[in-house]
Amino acid sequence: MYGRRASQLLGELASAEKGQLTVFNSDTFDQVIKECNEHNLQLQTLIRKIEDQNLDIQTTRNEDHFGAVIHHLSLARNKRCLMAYMYNRAEIIQSLRWKIGPILPQEIQEKLSYSEEEYFKNHSAAIDSYMSELDLDLTVDMVPPKDPYIQVRVLDDIGEVCLGDMEISLTRHSVHFLRRTDAEQFISQGLMEEFLG
Repeated sequence: MYGRRASQLLGELASAEKGQLTVFNSDTFDQVIKECNEHNLQLQTLIRKIEDQNLDIQTTRNEDHFGAVIHHLSLARNKRCLMAYMYNRAEIIQSLRWKIGPILPQEIQEKLSYSEEEYFKNHSAAIDSYMSELDLDLTVDMVPPKDPYIQVRVLDDIGEVCLGDMEISLTRHSVHFLRRTDAEQFISQGLMEEFLG
């Protein structure tokens, strides 16, 4: 049945948790592209057949016309489904840049296609370029802080780090009182967490 594979792609999007990526389904995606090519080939064949019979394409209403309409509508539907699949994934990828930062964890990278990885890199580079022109980091303090300093616990050995005007050793399970702007990059990478107790 025409369009079943394309609807499977959208079903994957709908069944995934909101804002979470599933593994890019390249097999089904490629099958939908192949189906689109087949529809296009059939459509062109039917149009040529109508033209070879010296019939007006605009007014002819025979089996070839209705077959061409079916292939055209199936092609358009598949294209809309592919575009919706890619658009929704691109929106999630954009939001990851703001939530996680310029480096994606390995488990997320494994879910991306090559073109999506390139899209993330280019999107990240555009944001970095814009922020450097403004000399302003837009990724910190997405929610206005109550206090510019927070207490954090280090989850993984980071080592010696220069933060502002001081050098600090960030060893596993150590607790520190840091500026929020210094800590957020490590929190977003999962290397430390805000210590609330």
